[in-house]
Amino acid sequence: IFMSTIKRVNVAKRLSDMAVFNNVAYLAGQVADDVTQDVTGQTAQVLATIDKLLAEAGTDKSRILMAQIFVANMKEFDGMNKAWDAWVADGNAPPRATIEARLASADYKVEIVVTAAI
Repeated sequence: IFMSTIKRVNVAKRLSDMAVFNNVAYLAGQVADDVTQDVTGQTAQVLATIDKLLAEAGTDKSRILMAQIFVANMKEFDGMNKAWDAWVADGNAPPRATIEARLASADYKVEIVVTAAI
């Protein structure tokens, strides 16, 4: 039986930023580095981080299979979408779910998880 190896990126004790297996990249939930930004700014930061991780895996946003977006306050849904709509690949908008959730820090306004084909 052939067993593919799992590649993990930015491995810490608790989690990795990404695992790659069988030509699929699985990203952990990504949050903003600069939490002083509004939801649009935080979303743009998260999407830039996702771009970097996907590039490291040899893929890009046009190959996202599924996105899960967690917002701390659904009243900020439009602000999150402003950054998302400017970023998402034309003609390749992935299936997506957006959920209001209490995030790990009260300073986080958005957390995004994606899975992408390589």
